[in-house]
Amino acid sequence: MINQKAYDRFEKGRGAQYNPKNKFLKGEYVQEHVEAIDDWEQEERQTEYIYDESKTLVNTVTSPDVGMMFSANPYQGCEHGCIYCYARNSHEYWGYSAGVDFESRIVVKKNAPALLKKFFENKNWEPACISLSGNTDCYQPIERKMRITRKLLEICLDFRNPVGILTKNALVLRDLDVLQELNKLNLVRVFSSITSLDEDMRRVMEPRTASYRSRLKVVETLSKNGIPTGIMNAPLIPGLNDMHMHDVLKAASEAGAKWAGYTVVRLNGAIGGIFHDWLHKAFPDRAEKVWNQVCACHEGTVNDSRWGNRITGDGKFAELIRTQFHIYCKKFHLNETHMEMNTKDFRRIRNGQLPLF
Repeated sequence: MINQKAYDRFEKGRGAQYNPKNKFLKGEYVQEHVEAIDDWEQEERQTEYIYDESKTLVNTVTSPDVGMMFSANPYQGCEHGCIYCYARNSHEYWGYSAGVDFESRIVVKKNAPALLKKFFENKNWEPACISLSGNTDCYQPIERKMRITRKLLEICLDFRNPVGILTKNALVLRDLDVLQELNKLNLVRVFSSITSLDEDMRRVMEPRTASYRSRLKVVETLSKNGIPTGIMNAPLIPGLNDMHMHDVLKAASEAGAKWAGYTVVRLNGAIGGIFHDWLHKAFPDRAEKVWNQVCACHEGTVNDSRWGNRITGDGKFAELIRTQFHIYCKKFHLNETHMEMNTKDFRRIRNGQLPLF
């Protein structure tokens, strides 16, 4: 259970409870920890949107263990505020903190559709799946207003380039019409991230995400409409949500998911301190046990950068998680078919027109 007394002192609606120093800003001064109880009585921080004219959008993914070749992220930073998010570190490259800044100062790449169109027009592009939300969620709250992700999907449809989506937000169903058109050409896969079924845990661990019930509804709706869908039960945090794996995979399968994946939490860079602070405030009764079990999955450290091992961990806890995952997937008929996406129908469009030859 959540420690209610500790949670009452949280900044409501935020995961991180402070802003750690940005490692790239050597002369920066920040207040990393509150010094008096009065400091908790502050007005809730409002989300700030920074509109950016980016130069590039599509990134080549060189990491061999993440299951994608190319990613595109219309937003940097994520208002969902998931405490464990590996993308927090990337916010430092923009001059912000990986803490509260990451979830309250959102960079909006308003020219993302034009960048994607230009990218597809390049004669050197060989069609391949582009993953939206490779870093931050493409369906976070500001998408309701900006509709950038929808425009990216429409461009993928125009060029007939395959696209993958991973999200924690039910807003993806707004674009069901576009997803259906993409699916007619086998150009889309949609995965929902479901870390637990415990709503109390979600509110403190992923404070601005859609409810787990809503995410399962996404899986159900997509499945009923014939759109290939699965879930990511990730990250699994030993001592917090790993014991929920069975129920999550069962519920996902019953909702129509065909595939499932998982990762073991890793806490690189500034995320380690942010997570440690959160863990001791939300779960003081088991914080040290959870922390030590996370370390046990990464050879005694939470800051794991080894290819492969950083994703699924090693040691007895990681092996137990791996074994259970495979048993449950077999039991619930997940991952029985291979995902094969269409790259043969790509067409290059220039100036709004298809080539004559």
